[in-house]
Amino acid sequence: MGYKVWDVVQQTVYEYRMKSVDELKLRLIGVWNSLQQNVIDAAINDWRKQLRACVHADGQHFEHLLRARVTITKVMDK
Repeated sequence: MGYKVWDVVQQTVYEYRMKSVDELKLRLIGVWNSLQQNVIDAAINDWRKQLRACVHADGQHFEHLLRARVTITKVMDK
């Protein structure tokens, strides 16, 4: 599972239309405070994978390395 914190927050925050910026702020704070630890842990693990790929690529473009690793893992699991 590749959780992204902002995806989870955004999905919940924008579930209903807001009437003001203050309501948006309150909703963001409420959603942030109610995030489950597994969502945060998954986001941290994803970030670590991206950081390793960035270091491996010497700071250059590295997204292709992440996709390649997923593809290799899927093939090896079969």
